[in-house]
Amino acid sequence: MSDTLTPDVIGRRVEVNGEHATVRFAGVVPPVAGPWLGVEWDNPERGKHDGSHEGTVYFKCRHPTGGSFIRPNKVNFGTDFLTAIKNRYVLEDGPEEDRKEQIVTLGNKPVETVGFDSLMKQQSQLSKLQEVSLRNCAVSCAGEKGGVAEACPNIRRVDLSKNLLSSWDEVIHIADQLRHLEVLNLSENKLKFPSGSALTGTFSALKVLVLNQTGITWAEAHVQCGSSRHERCQQVRGPVHGAEFSTSNCVISAKDIYPSEFLFQVLRCAAWCPGLEELYLESNNIVISERPTDVLQTVKLLDLSSNQLIDENQLYLIAHLPRLEQLILSDVGISSIHFPDAGIGTCFPVAGSNFCKSSTKHTAFHLFPFAVFQWSFFNELDKLPSLRALSCLRNPLTKEDKEANMTRQLIIASIGQLKTLNKCEILPKERRTAELDYRKAFGNEWKQAGGHQDPDKNRLSEEFLRAHPRYQFLCLKYGAPEDWELKTQQPFMLKNQLLTLKIKYPDQLDQKVLEKQLPGSMTIQKVKGWLSRLLKVPVSDLLLSYESPKLRPHDDIKLSLDKIKLENDLQSLRFYSVENEDCLLVRW
Repeated sequence: MSDTLTPDVIGRRVEVNGEHATVRFAGVVPPVAGPWLGVEWDNPERGKHDGSHEGTVYFKCRHPTGGSFIRPNKVNFGTDFLTAIKNRYVLEDGPEEDRKEQIVTLGNKPVETVGFDSLMKQQSQLSKLQEVSLRNCAVSCAGEKGGVAEACPNIRRVDLSKNLLSSWDEVIHIADQLRHLEVLNLSENKLKFPSGSALTGTFSALKVLVLNQTGITWAEAHVQCGSSRHERCQQVRGPVHGAEFSTSNCVISAKDIYPSEFLFQVLRCAAWCPGLEELYLESNNIVISERPTDVLQTVKLLDLSSNQLIDENQLYLIAHLPRLEQLILSDVGISSIHFPDAGIGTCFPVAGSNFCKSSTKHTAFHLFPFAVFQWSFFNELDKLPSLRALSCLRNPLTKEDKEANMTRQLIIASIGQLKTLNKCEILPKERRTAELDYRKAFGNEWKQAGGHQDPDKNRLSEEFLRAHPRYQFLCLKYGAPEDWELKTQQPFMLKNQLLTLKIKYPDQLDQKVLEKQLPGSMTIQKVKGWLSRLLKVPVSDLLLSYESPKLRPHDDIKLSLDKIKLENDLQSLRFYSVENEDCLLVRW
């Protein structure tokens, strides 16, 4: 670039030796002659000062070493969208093809052309483009009006992340020419709204919008340079279910930090996208300060990952989104969650205040890494009637590998509608085992809290119902736990670990019934080995199952009692809930 500076240079995004920055100042910096640009680097370690020189403040930075003065001819202000596409996607022709002559007829007059084939080939290449990736290509503007629409009208997906776009005006000018645009990635661009003017263009066909690391805010930040800091804070501070948010987290003074610049916000941006289905807002320090009423109504996926200022009170403000199916909350400032609109052991109503409208579609929470410290968190998720998938790895309650299986079972038992946990399908058998174990594990606590086998005599305390909202449902499903199921486990001694079992041979009537004591920890493989030696039958021919006199019809076992198979040779007798006085059935 030349040393001549234009008035609109302030706020422009620039590149210098691969580093991105924003122009905050343009002019003379005495005593050195000539024009200078004062820039604030995206990477504050790249700078040398805070915008001051020899006691004079020329501009301000958020970081004490975020600023530098640079000569204009050292700065790259970028290129236009269409030129960037041509540089990346148009195949260059050789010199011989460029010089090839061709005779074409215009009206009745023949005209000699040079390079006509090359031009047609380039236009053909661009018109076929549907997906364009221009990441880090220094795109700063739309270019000549109508040029994009004429050259590449069929583009549907555009990646413009980490470019030099500085205003939503330029984004709109590009999108207005791409009528089929469905996916747009603007991550790592620092965009501003125009002062005092409204954007007329809309992303009518857009379905996916990615705004990661853009500095976007949730609430309107109409910061007037002439107003005091106190007045500006009063405009945006407000109660959110009893919580008050400091504007220091979400508003930056345009006067002090961003000259002539307004920080844009999610809701205003979403209004331009009437059919938006996926919105990605990762790493923006967002504070959800108001409830979306007329926007985001079609969004199915919302990614709020790595926004550390989001807490559970703010999360409730987006509970009304009617089509939300996936909410990604990885690495946010939430340690608990509560949905007050739903009572104990109930789901949100289909209409009204609900996170996920009841439907056949899968709904997902992605919560890792996530600082969950209370099991009540999972009880609250059971109130979401359409929740089907949950990812919750690497948080304090689930990070211990040795407890991973137990933790998984507790989560499955706590969320009845869940189909997938940590990307692993929950099979019916696993759910049944988890729910029966949960019912048994908290049976004594249930009994002490007023639980009774006769539903009419149940007088459960509110405290127990809050801690175990699904327990009553599990009792209806499998029957209330019997006293024999709730016996306290004996100390770990060999005599307490031995099971007295009867060994029967249903297909061998001449074999006598045998009574034998076997350790509960004995694997099915070892039991088969012992029986093989006893009966002189190959291990591979043995089929084991068991029956128990303690099993009742409402235990939800559809198979006959002699078909509870012991199929996994690596599991123990205890794993299959084999107990004293049960009968081991042996076939071959």
